[in-house]
Amino acid sequence: MSDSTTPSTPPVESRTSPDMRKSLPDAFSSIHVPGADASWIRRFLAFVGPGFMVSVGYMDPGNWATDLQGGSRYGYTLLCVIMLSNLMAILLQALSARLGIATGRDLAQACRNHFSPRVNIVLWLACELAIIACDLAEVIGTAVALQLLFGLPLLGGALLSILDALVVLLLMNRGFRYLEAFVIALLGIIALCFGIQLVAAAPPVHSVLAGLLPDPKIVTTPGMLYVAIGIIGATVMPHNLYLHSSIVQTRAYERTPTGRRDAIRWTTWDSTIALTLALFINAAILIVAAAAFHTSGHQDVAEIQDAYRLLSPILGLGMASTLFALALLAAGTNSTITGTLAGQIIMEGFLHLRIPHWARRLLTRGLAIVPVAIVTLIYGNRGVGDLLMASQVILSLQLPFAVIPLVMFVSDRRTMGEFVISAPARILSWLVAGLILLLNFKLLYDTLAG
Repeated sequence: MSDSTTPSTPPVESRTSPDMRKSLPDAFSSIHVPGADASWIRRFLAFVGPGFMVSVGYMDPGNWATDLQGGSRYGYTLLCVIMLSNLMAILLQALSARLGIATGRDLAQACRNHFSPRVNIVLWLACELAIIACDLAEVIGTAVALQLLFGLPLLGGALLSILDALVVLLLMNRGFRYLEAFVIALLGIIALCFGIQLVAAAPPVHSVLAGLLPDPKIVTTPGMLYVAIGIIGATVMPHNLYLHSSIVQTRAYERTPTGRRDAIRWTTWDSTIALTLALFINAAILIVAAAAFHTSGHQDVAEIQDAYRLLSPILGLGMASTLFALALLAAGTNSTITGTLAGQIIMEGFLHLRIPHWARRLLTRGLAIVPVAIVTLIYGNRGVGDLLMASQVILSLQLPFAVIPLVMFVSDRRTMGEFVISAPARILSWLVAGLILLLNFKLLYDTLAG
């Protein structure tokens, strides 16, 4: 990690063995990028997509519970925490994209190249556990949404969620751009649903703006601090760091220093804009919960089902609850797509093992459905909420296995060549990584101790 190496040191892609494999080979460099003589808007639009796919992980069903709880219990105070967590996510995702473009490797491949086989096995198993935990949240979110919209039992909704494997397979066969378009369309539905609810909630603007400013009470009030840690802990999804470093390579940019530098600039804009949308949606969930529940005597609302039941009568908008459930269904469906891709990237990167997309989807979804089915049969709907919390604890445990290698690689000139991050960026990255890890461990400790 020393800067003593000369600036001309090439990135890892030019120093690898001949059997180096491309990340997501079926989609690698498959999306055309206009030449340097094209307008900046055309070049930027060619890179739009990966950031929005990554942003899905920042608004999946696992985030909803903490946002709902924060808004209903503490009003707008924790808006600043959502903003801070998104700023940290923007930095880490930019580093992930930079790694993929500069080295030609995704994070899993970089780990395989750098660490010993034993360490890689541990990293791979941790990643697989995180993928299953994430899929668990998606199964629960989808099942709850189907129950709220159509009255399906949770177990039936969980089993029905297997069908999304066919959607993923169809879109992948059509081309990666179709997959991105589908994800962006669902994100648009989520944003529209919460936009309408925000208008109906009519929150006081001064209260919202005040919530964006840090309040010392967040640190001094134990309950508020716990929810704040939960919001930050649920923000950075470890599989997103593997995912982003891979899918940015679907663009056919020139594999030259100039081409890579240009790609890094546009992909950073893409992910920053997309994560700003994620900030809006997470903030909207908290604002709607604050406007609807905090001042109406429903400060104990933390479950998705309770929020659905109360939204329409409190806001006075008949379709508010339906919009809420529709957004949840879109979020759960979107998350399954990125989870499938992340699982494929991790398996191929660590093990050089490829299995069909549909088999990968059915495998992870099957492993997620089993605990949902067991808990639903034994404990009913309330047990599923506890299972959702358990999935977030598992994700917290896996986070160091993604964040630490990422920051380590992008800080190393031997790996990144001229694209190594600057000393100030390195210090900031380690501080952000340390803060996220510290808060996640605190959340984990409090959850297990409670």
